[in-house]
Amino acid sequence: MTDTLTPVGGRSAWLGSTLDYRQDGLWQLSDDELAEIDTALTTLKGHGDLDLTEITAATFPLHAVGDFLARLRDELRTGRGFVLIRGLSREKYGDDDLARIYCGLGAHLGDVIPQSGNGEVLGHVLNVADLVDEKVRGYRSAQSMNMHCDGHDVVSLLCLRAAKEGGASRIASAAAVHDRMVETNPELARVLYDGMPVMRGQMDAERGDGKIVTSDNVALFARADGEFSSCVHVAQTRDAARAGHFDITPEQEAALDLFCELSASPEFYLDMSIAPGDIQFLNNRLIVHGRTPYVDHDDVNQRRHLMRLWVNIPSWPRRPANQQDVYSMDDLPLWARFRTPFMELPETYMAEVTAKQAAVV
Repeated sequence: MTDTLTPVGGRSAWLGSTLDYRQDGLWQLSDDELAEIDTALTTLKGHGDLDLTEITAATFPLHAVGDFLARLRDELRTGRGFVLIRGLSREKYGDDDLARIYCGLGAHLGDVIPQSGNGEVLGHVLNVADLVDEKVRGYRSAQSMNMHCDGHDVVSLLCLRAAKEGGASRIASAAAVHDRMVETNPELARVLYDGMPVMRGQMDAERGDGKIVTSDNVALFARADGEFSSCVHVAQTRDAARAGHFDITPEQEAALDLFCELSASPEFYLDMSIAPGDIQFLNNRLIVHGRTPYVDHDDVNQRRHLMRLWVNIPSWPRRPANQQDVYSMDDLPLWARFRTPFMELPETYMAEVTAKQAAVV
């Protein structure tokens, strides 16, 4: 960090109050593109019953759509940092085939990677809070979620079913929040450049590199070779302080509060309605995301259900060193050891969840 804080500016520092994602971030798949995806699925199935980890750019070949996904890397990195792809038919494809298509698209964007100590490469965002005894993470409930970023380069969601009411995806530009803080309160912006420790999930840490708390401070704001990068884990930082891993200062609390206040304000955030068949891609280095609360169906098979991918982009430079501790590359092969073949296929996953609901009833 230089002594003089400077704004990021440009297309990456957008205000949600000035954008309409249907004009500024929506890609509608054409008939030709949909036909190409359908042909790729047929080609994939011609290889036999491949596991999701065996879906690659070679086994799921795309040409025009593949070129678009290659261009999408640049838009995610240096442009708005988000895109919503629309057009996949929920009527034409079953849930498992949509999962295969989703992983195929992800493979053309970059490397699809494990998301937790369970080793899953395809996550399920579904409200199961009433079906399990333990406390669940936010994405497994119907509650609102505060602004944060996920691990590694890109997080993506594909909607299988929408909520009965609510559940909008809320996103904001971390670069725009940074610029406002630099303008109005540069000393608190500097605090976020200095960073704070982050507490990781116990299972993720134990099955990964073993670090429950990051060894060093994690910078919420960083610049490397002039490129801005955010890494926002406010709840996990406060968890680390509550657990006694560091003494949080009043200035650090104020800086976290200001970031949360700005990113959750109507001027900054943009709500996106992700309909069944839609796919959202977000750059975790530029975008923070959350969710509005929602009302769901009683039957778990009718509930809001999104699938999630984490994608690393090999052509992108690594994050700055002071942001790499939260999600170590060393974790990924260690997490993968706990994965079993086909375990994330949605029809298999929903059969297990349905059985849990039957047991509860």
